[in-house]
Amino acid sequence: MGKLTTAGPPLINRRLDENLMPLLAHDLPAAIRTILATGAVVPAHPLALTAERKLDARHQRALTRYYIDAGAGGLAVGVHTTQFAIRDAGLFEPVLTLARETATEWANRPVAMIAGIIGTTAQAVREADIAVGLGYHAGLLSLAAMGGVNEDALIAHCGAVAARIPLFGFYLQPAVGGIVLSAGFWRRFAALDNVIGIKIAPFNRYRTRDVVRGVVEAGAQDRVTLYTGNDDHIVLDLVTPHVVNVGGRDVTVRIRGGLLGHWSVWTKVAVELHARCRQASASGAIDADLLALDSKVTDCNAAIFDVANNFHGVIAGCHEVLRRQGLLAGIWCLDPHEGLSPGQALEIDRVVKTYPELIDDGFVTANLSRWLS
Repeated sequence: MGKLTTAGPPLINRRLDENLMPLLAHDLPAAIRTILATGAVVPAHPLALTAERKLDARHQRALTRYYIDAGAGGLAVGVHTTQFAIRDAGLFEPVLTLARETATEWANRPVAMIAGIIGTTAQAVREADIAVGLGYHAGLLSLAAMGGVNEDALIAHCGAVAARIPLFGFYLQPAVGGIVLSAGFWRRFAALDNVIGIKIAPFNRYRTRDVVRGVVEAGAQDRVTLYTGNDDHIVLDLVTPHVVNVGGRDVTVRIRGGLLGHWSVWTKVAVELHARCRQASASGAIDADLLALDSKVTDCNAAIFDVANNFHGVIAGCHEVLRRQGLLAGIWCLDPHEGLSPGQALEIDRVVKTYPELIDDGFVTANLSRWLS
């Protein structure tokens, strides 16, 4: 992978320090704090592989450049869409390094870098330290490995990781390995020092409400920014005012950004959609055409994420869209058994034809050679 570059913010070389200090939210550059707090488009970064299932650095860099030029405010790397198995393949640090270096070299503006963090406490703390050392600004903590432990143990685990890096909670849907978490858990989580955001991705209205309620009951709504990960209801999440009554007083909060696997494809349109949702929410004028987009985006997501087959082809579906655009050489996943489900390619054909306004093929075609250079 080569050595780390010296370009970019000072955080990039922190991993060379043997006495690595924790990264706290107030240590982040002001521009990064603003991006994360106001809400941004954060694609969940896929993994580009060769036919031999080795890292394809050329296409991996092209993806990062695409997201930056499309206007994404941040990148999430090492998350579910990147494939959690990069740890077993020895690719966790190389993939994070490549994304961080590419973003530093390519972007002419600040880009918030979020690292996926998984595992039991020892592994999660180690991954947090690696991320801090590589110059990442926050960690997205999956609790899938902590299934079966009680709430006190979960909060202790989260606190240990939050002590190392500014933290996003992650309510991962059970269909792909997540665990059910109560409003009480989210209240305690939001109260932890150095928690700055939560990705809400249970694909469930009741559980989405639990997160919002927990944050407000913790009094953390001004410190913890909510991001949708509900790829099945992106538009509605972004325009809905969520009201929680605490002590007889209504508190209204909004989901301000999105950290989404769905936004790993057609990202230029996603940026435009996010801006439209924010403008509508600010003005209070949410028109019927905007609301109607929710069902259209959801239909696209059903095809890409392979809902008909219980999400078996979710990662391959994202890959297939990117392959058709030339951003990936193929749809290979680390697990050779992962691929498109029967009929999934036809479903992608259908939504591409039905919703051309949600596709950014022209933008990609105009820039692809430059991103691949």
